[in-house]
Amino acid sequence: MWNYLCQFIFRGRLLTVDTNNYYGNISISDNAIRIVAGYAVLDCYGVVDLVSKSLVDSARELMKKNSYSKGIKISHINNRIYIDVYCILKYGVSISAVAESLRKSVKYSVENFTGMLVDAVNVHVVGVRV
Repeated sequence: MWNYLCQFIFRGRLLTVDTNNYYGNISISDNAIRIVAGYAVLDCYGVVDLVSKSLVDSARELMKKNSYSKGIKISHINNRIYIDVYCILKYGVSISAVAESLRKSVKYSVENFTGMLVDAVNVHVVGVRV
């Protein structure tokens, strides 16, 4: 039942990033990458919270216990990782400065964790909170 539910939710997508090196094959789950990126995002000055981008994602996030992975979408093509971050920023901060800091922090953290290249980190500011 659980396997069927996972295939239904994720529509049969492969949920790992695979790479080969001298020591063998390495598979890193998208969820692990999401959590690393989430820690990097919430560690940046000016970020208040991460938010899900749609109602379906919000319902899916209710079932998860880890809030660090919400609001982060991971996709990968040919061993390159693309990350979308949906966040709420603190009122009064420079949006462009915080977004640039987020990009650099997430890129460094994920590349250091996976050993693979992060091609793009797209920051979507959903709102501003006082």
